Amino acid sequence: MRIRTAVFPVAGLGTRFLPATKTVPKEMLPVVDRPLIQYAVDEAIEAGCDTLVFVTNRYKHAVADYFDKAYELEQKLEKSGKSELLGLIRDVLPAHVRAVFVTQAEALGLGHAVLCARPVVGDAPFAVLLPDDLIWSRGRGALGQMVDLAGRSGASVVAVQDVPPEQTSSYGIVAAEAFAEGAGRIRAIVEKPRPEQAPSTLAVVGRYVLSARIFDHLASIRAGSGGEVQLTDAIAALLASEPVLAYRFAGRRFDCGSRIGLVEATIRYALDHEDLADEARAYMRAALSE
Repeated sequence: MRIRTAVFPVAGLGTRFLPATKTVPKEMLPVVDRPLIQYAVDEAIEAGCDTLVFVTNRYKHAVADYFDKAYELEQKLEKSGKSELLGLIRDVLPAHVRAVFVTQAEALGLGHAVLCARPVVGDAPFAVLLPDDLIWSRGRGALGQMVDLAGRSGASVVAVQDVPPEQTSSYGIVAAEAFAEGAGRIRAIVEKPRPEQAPSTLAVVGRYVLSARIFDHLASIRAGSGGEVQLTDAIAALLASEPVLAYRFAGRRFDCGSRIGLVEATIRYALDHEDLADEARAYMRAALSE
């Protein structure tokens, strides 16, 4: 089950970050010196993906511009002898990786965004990464861990983490069999249940490795929670015909769709940055003592 294609749904409006996202897509908000989308792309490439499908809307051009060539800027840096900076903007994508942009004409939900990628993905298994969910790891990235599990098991894999009971209404929640080596077969999955109705506190987060059969379910299901086509509902339908595993990844997830999540991620990555770590620690100590 080799995964070559990764899908990035990036059509959202990012209203929780207004006014910043009036002109800057939330996927382009920086964590230290790189936009959120770059972290997700790097994770997909590290997992073995070489075709990246960005599902966007007709108004958002910044993501495509970021991965396109910037001829004038490159020429200016080259003439100035700033080779290190030149390398940074030329190396956002390795030469063997291609980027494909697909337009989601209407905002009909995550499931619909994934379905829009079908003409590019075809009949092969694929990955879905939500850039809002930034997953920090000292070793292999979360998606790489999931791809390895999918390769061993031949099953689709969904990333999960435990959340407080009062937060189940913000996530897709799974009921899974007993976990072994971080994974368990999903028996049921429900979109945003109230705490008293949730089958567990295991929440789906923004990483998926999916069989291409998911597209048939996405094309046939009705709109669900919020009047949108829910990826969770399609996964629930997929359970009837093939196994789907819930996987507790090694790493820490930052919900960068929230302001505090973006702040926490920035602190974490600053503390790991070779040029900033010492100064960041010193500043944090000073700020906390004020």
